[in-house]
Amino acid sequence: MQSKDILIENIDKIHTTEMGAGRISKNLGISGDVVEYCKEKILKKESIAERKGKNYYVNIDDCIITVNASSYTIITAHKNK
Repeated sequence: MQSKDILIENIDKIHTTEMGAGRISKNLGISGDVVEYCKEKILKKESIAERKGKNYYVNIDDCIITVNASSYTIITAHKNK
């Protein structure tokens, strides 16, 4: 099964911590529900997900979202440099 398929299959499990939400919000310059924002990005047809070690890296638009592969916790997200 492809990395993106696994993430989509488990989209309801994706969450983050309070610290993670603050970090993601600051890094991407967004406000509001960062988990919903990231889920929408992951579900986009153009997103590319790749598993490296214990994390998934989702590349979409101008950002990379890092999701832990076992807990489905969004660790961070940042703009592509």
